[in-house]
Amino acid sequence: MIDPRHIFLTGSQGRLGGELLGLLPGVVAPSLERMDLTRPEQIDAALDAAPDVRVVAHAAAYTDVAGAEKNRASCWAVNVDGTRNLVRAVSQRGLRLVHISTDYVFAGTTGGYREDDPPGPVRNYYSLTKLVAEQLARLVPHHLVLRTSFRPREWPYDNAFTDLFTSQDYVDVIAPQIALAIQRCDEIPYTVLHIATERKSIYELASRRRPDVRPSRKADVAVALPDDISLDCSRWRELKQRWESR
Repeated sequence: MIDPRHIFLTGSQGRLGGELLGLLPGVVAPSLERMDLTRPEQIDAALDAAPDVRVVAHAAAYTDVAGAEKNRASCWAVNVDGTRNLVRAVSQRGLRLVHISTDYVFAGTTGGYREDDPPGPVRNYYSLTKLVAEQLARLVPHHLVLRTSFRPREWPYDNAFTDLFTSQDYVDVIAPQIALAIQRCDEIPYTVLHIATERKSIYELASRRRPDVRPSRKADVAVALPDDISLDCSRWRELKQRWESR
């Protein structure tokens, strides 16, 4: 496994990045104040200050799906321009990139999406930016795209959809698996990998940590949402079984 001291993490002040920071002691994780992804010179300076880094784990992202519809420029700047700047810096240094992506790159009509299923057509602006970011990440010669989906540790809303199906889980469930994949990225024989849990409705997921949550439907909100965005994670399960059997 790769020593966390050889891993460079973006987005350490975010929901997933904050969890990864605790799971990967010693990881190089510059703050947003020190490294703004929209400032290429700051990326260069941060990487140059960490000469022992072998892997860059890109967890920084604009993830507010509804907010992205109103703040498109901000969403694009972080998810697309920021990823483009990072890809350039990583490629120039011959580093490996582990890019955190989302289930929302899929249309969300059938569910059970495999890694080799074609993404799109996207349903909202956030999805568009993450799909473009994936395409940029693939320009790095040594890359791994991890598609996942997660919620805060506690369900933050009074309502939850009964008609939207997903494989997402709470961030404290997902983050340890992401950390494992980052540390063992050299042993993963794929360029795309799905990491999530079993298929469930958003309401089922919410009820696990907030039993009093009220059911709602997608029609209650003003943003286009998928029907079934669940992921097939059999590749990831097989990899873990292989590692555990050694």
